[in-house]
Amino acid sequence: MSLMITDECINCDVCEPECPNGAISQGEEIYIIDPNLCTECVGHYDEPQCQQVCPVDCIPMGIEESKDVLNERYLIISGQKSATA
Repeated sequence: MSLMITDECINCDVCEPECPNGAISQGEEIYIIDPNLCTECVGHYDEPQCQQVCPVDCIPMGIEESKDVLNERYLIISGQKSATA
């Protein structure tokens, strides 16, 4: 599952540096998560780090994806596998 940030975000800036894939960035009003880069920290950590540090719990699960899909994305993002392979 790719994570998402709800409009309850208070722009506290703690989630962005925690993302190992650089999937979190400042949007027009609140932080946003790029679903093409989010792996829920699969390949890096056991749990999504942004959820762990969020003080207002505004990062629920978003787009439902299997762990296999998330791991595949991690391998591509980390350069361990080609996107065309």
